[in-house]
Amino acid sequence: MLRVNSKSSIKTFVRHLSHKELKFGVEGRAALLKGVNTLADAVSVTLGPKGHGVTVAKAITLEDKFEDLGAKLLQEVASKTNESAGDGTTSATVLGRSIFTESVKNVAAGCNPMDLRRGSQAAVEAVIEFLQKNKKEITTSEEIAQVATISANGDKHIGDLLANAMEKVGKEGVITVKEGKTLEDELEVTEGMKFDRGFISPYFITNTKTGKKTIIDHSEDVDGEALAACILNKLRGQVQVCAVKAPGFGDNRKNTLGDIAILSGGTVFTEELDIKPENATIEQLGSAGAVTITKEDTVLLNGEGSKDNLEARCEQIRSVIADVHTTEYEKEKLQERLAKLSGGVAVIKVGGASEVEVGEKKDRYEDALNATRAAVEEGILPGGGTALIKATKILDEVKEKAVNFDQKLGVDTIRAAITKPAKRIIENAGEEGAVIVGKIYDEPELTKVMILKKVNSPI
Repeated sequence: MLRVNSKSSIKTFVRHLSHKELKFGVEGRAALLKGVNTLADAVSVTLGPKGHGVTVAKAITLEDKFEDLGAKLLQEVASKTNESAGDGTTSATVLGRSIFTESVKNVAAGCNPMDLRRGSQAAVEAVIEFLQKNKKEITTSEEIAQVATISANGDKHIGDLLANAMEKVGKEGVITVKEGKTLEDELEVTEGMKFDRGFISPYFITNTKTGKKTIIDHSEDVDGEALAACILNKLRGQVQVCAVKAPGFGDNRKNTLGDIAILSGGTVFTEELDIKPENATIEQLGSAGAVTITKEDTVLLNGEGSKDNLEARCEQIRSVIADVHTTEYEKEKLQERLAKLSGGVAVIKVGGASEVEVGEKKDRYEDALNATRAAVEEGILPGGGTALIKATKILDEVKEKAVNFDQKLGVDTIRAAITKPAKRIIENAGEEGAVIVGKIYDEPELTKVMILKKVNSPI
């Protein structure tokens, strides 16, 4: 128990708890740099075809709070890269360390930080433009399998299974990875629209052996007299009907009902549109080739809606996804809707003999899936850091356009940084990084083969 006997003691006590420690200038930058280097040293040793740097980065917490702040800066780089591309986190860490180290050194020497940034930014934009011009689009399942295999640390089984899943559901289809209950990996594909709402009452079942039903009636909810009337009509054989609660909540529910209407060629009856079910005509009712309803979910196959309306709906969803104001959560939900309308849903169930094995393999599946999606959307480049080495050649022109010496140093900072990933990969393989990087710069095609032999990477 803590006792405080006077007002002066209270003031002293509060002042002690609110104490802040501040560091400025060289001292502050040195502490941040030490934290950056500590984290980068731990992560960079994983760079190559067999590592997983973001796992290491997330696990690091330093005792000194200023050094830990530096480590967190680099952790943020790795995390943002992982969220954006799903791979390349270790390369981003190596690049971040190099840029930060050179920048701190130049600022300590008296350079203008803003001019350093302007030069660095100009160099980064030039490198990105170079990479965009030299990328190769992925068009075949074999290429997709190769990218997935590389990102899964060379596991061909993972690469082939992901390529198979993507081939079945399309580029915009939803592919999810979850823990399975068997020793083997399994792929479950649902073509058409599937949502996690089943029949409200078992009295709607028409096939008691499988528990499935092929006629559907959606409502936000059905209960009381309405539900009793539906069941009675069904049991008497007057109307073959099955009531299913609409999926989702709020605006997402309304949008999903609209998607079902577009897919099946039906109409959503809402109070906003002043359309009442009792005034419905046969033309306003949608149809599908097959509808399967279980207790847990509903699947609509071969909806008979207009193809033009369906494509317009998909294009509308794509435009909202591309909107900069759309949140990540909204994008995720929109992507799911788009997949259900345009492709399908694939679920990879990861098997294994133990929880540890399943968890490790699931991480590799997710990495490979994210990398494959990024590759399909944006294309691929020669791996092992060779594309970045070749990009250094265009920076001479950028440096000539720099308006002062400090901006030129900013360009040189990026020039040095983009050679570091390849150098580190080579050093991790036990070879002399600087020597081989020089050969790649002079003879890229010949030394790309050399890197493959040394590092044993399929890129």
